[in-house]
Amino acid sequence: MIVYQAPKKQFVYDAANGIEDIVRDNLLQNLNINIQREGSEYNSWRNSLGNAMYHVMNTDQIPDDAMVAVEYSIPRTKKRIDVIVSGLDDQMQEKVVIIELKQWTDIELTDKDAIVRTPMRGRTTDQVHPSYQAWSYVTLFRNFNETVYTERIDLFACAYLHNLSEEAVIRDQFYAEHLEQAPVFCKGEKEKLQDFIARYVKHGDSKDILYRIENGNVRPSKELADKLASMMQGNQEFILIDNQKLVYEDALSLIKKVGSDQKHVLIVEGGPGTGKSVVAIHLLVEAVAGKRKNAQYVTKNAAPRAVYQSKLSGTMKKSEIAALFQNSGAYVNSQKNEFDALIVDEAHRLNEKSGVFKNLGENQIKEIIHAANVSIFFIDEDQRVTWQDIGATTEIERCAQEQGASIHYGKLESQFRCNGSDGFLAWVDNALQIRDTANTTLEGANYDFKVVDSPNQLKDLIFEKNAEKNKARLVAGYCWDWVSKKDKKLPDITFPEHDFAMQWNLDTDGLLWVISPNSVHQIGCIHTSQGLDLDYVGVIIGPDLIVRNGAVQTHPDQRAKTDKSLNGYKRDLKAGIEGTEKKADAIIKNTYRTLLTRGLKGCYLYCEDVETREYFRQLVG
Repeated sequence: MIVYQAPKKQFVYDAANGIEDIVRDNLLQNLNINIQREGSEYNSWRNSLGNAMYHVMNTDQIPDDAMVAVEYSIPRTKKRIDVIVSGLDDQMQEKVVIIELKQWTDIELTDKDAIVRTPMRGRTTDQVHPSYQAWSYVTLFRNFNETVYTERIDLFACAYLHNLSEEAVIRDQFYAEHLEQAPVFCKGEKEKLQDFIARYVKHGDSKDILYRIENGNVRPSKELADKLASMMQGNQEFILIDNQKLVYEDALSLIKKVGSDQKHVLIVEGGPGTGKSVVAIHLLVEAVAGKRKNAQYVTKNAAPRAVYQSKLSGTMKKSEIAALFQNSGAYVNSQKNEFDALIVDEAHRLNEKSGVFKNLGENQIKEIIHAANVSIFFIDEDQRVTWQDIGATTEIERCAQEQGASIHYGKLESQFRCNGSDGFLAWVDNALQIRDTANTTLEGANYDFKVVDSPNQLKDLIFEKNAEKNKARLVAGYCWDWVSKKDKKLPDITFPEHDFAMQWNLDTDGLLWVISPNSVHQIGCIHTSQGLDLDYVGVIIGPDLIVRNGAVQTHPDQRAKTDKSLNGYKRDLKAGIEGTEKKADAIIKNTYRTLLTRGLKGCYLYCEDVETREYFRQLVG
């Protein structure tokens, strides 16, 4: 959907005469998006379009009948391209120039690929480098717009930071790869940007290029399909075993039916380590590469998306594969059956509301089913770990029935976590008093489990195991504030009596913490470890879970102030909502259940509370 489109001559006139109002009115009329007058986005149109781009486009270098589009809403995403200019070159070949506009005035260098830091809404935050952002849009078109890749329309990208005077950081050598794909133009470089556009657009858009692109079919290109398929070949991490193959084939048979009016919903239940993510990734690759279907992998938790993107990328660029991975709130405004298939991993983490402020949409499950011909949900209800998690089989069934979808079921049973030991998983449930099981001890379990007496002993064990394959990490319940976010020199998790101090993982390595080589020196939390596998895990249980006289007690008030998992607990408790304390108890126990079952080969445990430590030690047997 193009919010605004006009020949360059008309754009120049509109830019000088209140283009911000035209764009605002068109957004409301076409996309039902209401932007407040004098708000930040409205003012950005006035400054970037009505001022900066007015002066860029007001030149004889660019033909009057070149087409200019503003706020192009990219299908399959919530992204909008700031400005597109289309026309023909000297050989009358079709050319499109994508321009990403930024009003930034200050930028800081980071050590993260394609990430800079800049002031935003009163605080300095990480932001995607505008060159990477602009080039990612080109990649989306080349990989998924059938008109672009079959008719060989050439696309080029750049970024215009018209308020930025000091360009050293934005053009730092660290970002050279992205700058090569999409150059940056800064304040005072209007003429250079004009030259860049005019290099490709010599004649007007006489062939309705933008109209054809806008109405092009959304379908993965053969080039993308071939690259994806090659990434999977010989990759031992994605081999299907036992009934993983059965579930995979059942799901694939539904995807093959895409094209009929009948919606299909498949609910796949599976505990820790049953291979939910492996099957999900296989389905994504086969849907896109094998069947050339419009499919995406979806999770609420960003960490699995980042890790699997990284593992699949290989020789592919990150921007090429990123469009296949989406967050669960991306379908608020999707059209009915806009996607052939949506493959939802960690479906137990789905929420009702979406967006940063949890004020968008109605129900993520409902929105996903609405957006896809086939929706596949991989779920483990015992891994719901925040107050907002609504993912449950009954809720998926309800939403599917409302939309007339045919409901199918699958179950992943073979355990590949914990050395294939169903006994350990049952023991964890029994030990945390989630449910009574016959596994009251670990006698006979083929699994490396130890209870240790100090955090340093735990750390030493994990460091030793990590030296083997870089697949051992420390994790902890979220009972310590993230103070190192503001001061990188300060530790977060401290035990002064043991001379122990470490930081949370949430900054330098971020979502790739579980696979980054040096991140063993940091401690992970539920948000960056859920849905991911390790060989060995070292778990610290904090004061939010203690044992007294053999009874497991949970204490929500002991969670860190910086943890948002229990947001809503105090409100519901004050309102006297039935089941509030039971829900908080389940969330805390599920959190430790998830952390304790991250290790394929072993788990080592340290409990801050002595009585709790002895309780687990006795249960080992």
